[in-house]
Amino acid sequence: MKIAVVGATGLVGTKMIQILEERNFPISEFIPVASENSIGKEISFNGKKYKVVGMQTAIDMKPAIALFSAGGGTSLEWAPKFAAAGITVIDNSSAWRMDATKRLVVPEINASVLTSSDKIIANPNCSTIQMVMVLNPLHHKYKIKRVVVSTYQSVTGTGVKAVNQLMNERKGIAGEKAYPHTIDLNVIPHIDSFSDNGYTKEEMKMVNETKIIMGDDSIKVTATTVRIPVMGGHSESVNVEFEKDFDLNEVRNILENTPGVIVTDDVKNLKYPMPIDAHEKDEVFVGRLRRDESQPNTLNMFIVSDNLRKGAATNAVQIAEYLIKNKLV
Repeated sequence: MKIAVVGATGLVGTKMIQILEERNFPISEFIPVASENSIGKEISFNGKKYKVVGMQTAIDMKPAIALFSAGGGTSLEWAPKFAAAGITVIDNSSAWRMDATKRLVVPEINASVLTSSDKIIANPNCSTIQMVMVLNPLHHKYKIKRVVVSTYQSVTGTGVKAVNQLMNERKGIAGEKAYPHTIDLNVIPHIDSFSDNGYTKEEMKMVNETKIIMGDDSIKVTATTVRIPVMGGHSESVNVEFEKDFDLNEVRNILENTPGVIVTDDVKNLKYPMPIDAHEKDEVFVGRLRRDESQPNTLNMFIVSDNLRKGAATNAVQIAEYLIKNKLV
């Protein structure tokens, strides 16, 4: 099984390589791919060194699967070329998520929609993935009417430049900026560009992707996405209104029995989800479970996950694992 990682030198690409190693992914040949500036650089994988190749070289090498994390523009240009060569692309950018002809997949929820003819598969937005992992089992039981979510997102979601900005500001060093404002000791209620409706694209991703993944256009979602000066994971305050009433103990039981979800909800002992505890873990953590006393059938909770892992690289690798297991590549 030949596997290519496109964007192999970036934050998510590096994490994809790490996760392929950790999960003992069945690889006969590993192909690291990056921009022209990185061609010829060496990348380690399973104790061996591999030289980075360019896009066309990678296509000519005919991998079965290409994990893409090289940005939307690169994906729009190159993913169709890989697909035309019979290579299945799992893309981590936003390029294909709203394309009605492409599948948007969180394996635990809707991997069954995949077929062998799906040659470009979209990995959802990191914030959406962790939220729907918790919402989906509750939706099946109580039917969700409306979701109000505010996010607290790690600088790692922006990339290396943002991490460097935070660290430079912390040390009082001038340097290149990823954000229009200081991020250290600050929060920025602005992720991605603003749309005409006053929401950012990141916020609208959460609105639209939730409906697609969960297969229900009736779910109403409103989001405010915020960048905060942390690394390790994204956090979300989520308020969910259901059609049916719920029992809080039953909610806990449902979530405790949901694969990929860990309930951390013991406020007497000050245990609740935090990004520092989610760092380098694949699970989605949920806690602060409590009834909204201002209106009926409504639940409050706090959700945390490592945005580079389940929010990006791990989810993509899990899609690849599903394709192989079900002989779809």
